[in-house]
Amino acid sequence: MITTKQRAQLRSLANDLPALYQIGKNGITEEFLAQMEEALEKNELIKISVLKNSFYTTKEAMVELCESLSCEAVSAVGSKVAIYRRSSNPKNVKIELK
Repeated sequence: MITTKQRAQLRSLANDLPALYQIGKNGITEEFLAQMEEALEKNELIKISVLKNSFYTTKEAMVELCESLSCEAVSAVGSKVAIYRRSSNPKNVKIELK
């Protein structure tokens, strides 16, 4: 569980990130979750775009991702979702939360 200050720190870091992943009409599939697992392990903080043709709203997608991936919700603004999970590999740890 992250604190409010840590969430604010992550939100400021997520501002500059591009949304490299998209949730579209196929929704959140097992393949998509596997891809997100790998991305979280490598980057710790990722931003995902929820397309208009998706069956999920932004907040629904964030809740589903956090439950499935055991990660922390950082923000859900407009059509963008930012999620965070500390990497289990010490070599991949890039973000030090205060």
